[in-house]
Amino acid sequence: MTADSVRWGILATGGIAAAFTADLIDLPDAEVVAVASRTEEGAKTFAERFGIPRAYGDWASLAADADVDVVYVATPHSAHRAAAGLCLEAGRHVLCEKPFTLNVREAEELVALARAHDRFLMEAMWMYCNPVIRRLKAVVDDGTIGEVRTVQADFGLEGPFSPAHRLRDPAQGGGALLDLGVYPVSLAHLFLGEPSGVSARAVLSPEGVDLQTALALSWDSGALAALHCSVVGGTPVSASITGTKGRIDIPNGFFYADRFVLHRVGRDPEEFTHDPAEGPAQSFRHEAREVMRALRADERESPLVPLDGTLAVMRTLDAARAQTGVRYPGEPA
Repeated sequence: MTADSVRWGILATGGIAAAFTADLIDLPDAEVVAVASRTEEGAKTFAERFGIPRAYGDWASLAADADVDVVYVATPHSAHRAAAGLCLEAGRHVLCEKPFTLNVREAEELVALARAHDRFLMEAMWMYCNPVIRRLKAVVDDGTIGEVRTVQADFGLEGPFSPAHRLRDPAQGGGALLDLGVYPVSLAHLFLGEPSGVSARAVLSPEGVDLQTALALSWDSGALAALHCSVVGGTPVSASITGTKGRIDIPNGFFYADRFVLHRVGRDPEEFTHDPAEGPAQSFRHEAREVMRALRADERESPLVPLDGTLAVMRTLDAARAQTGVRYPGEPA
């Protein structure tokens, strides 16, 4: 890092990499110095688009670039283990897109690598860094709605998606659960921790990935979560957290929330909205700022997105897939 900026490398050049980079270059203390793709042409095109000085046609060259402080891994999640592992072994800090990996075994391997090489590692769960979600968490932690009893959340896309689309491709970790369901599951974990029970049902595509999945999670405290994800129907993408003294609703877009509504018996509903001074609510800036804060503080993980929490979410996703029969190439039967 320089005195003025943290130097970023971007690994992959797809849509989410472009969205993240567009937000990143607006931060005065961030500098995007390199990008890598599987082809030099793709990397150069991306570099020209965003004014990035170095473009690599392979991942290893980016990982070896000593001028890069932290790499943002934005490949399909089937490649997260390989891409993030390469960067960690080369001494780079890593921000890895969600879902963190295909399964908890791969996630544990990345965490072990980060700790062995004394590198920062974080899942890019931007929802946890969203200012409104952070405020909502503080309200719940303060006991405003009492003890949390239920979390409800959904995330569905209308589709249809062709069999060739990545969301239906087993080789790319396709299916609703890993791509979309990770958000409702992560929300439930945020307020209740890792569940003691996981029950899941899914409708599978001819390719063997889940088109939609319903999950019921349970905790020893008596709390429950009812969660749903889909790539065959658009849903409200809403969430509710219900406690013994009230309820909080996120009416739409819960994973990039710009407002929530607090309901308590005998009181008028209270709406909490995003502060425009913090930048757009639907932005990757918040997670990028958290990464840079942690690096400047010489931290190896973020308290907002702790590695143990990421591993717990992966265990829940694994348990759900075990019940629905979704397995990816290379996973044991």
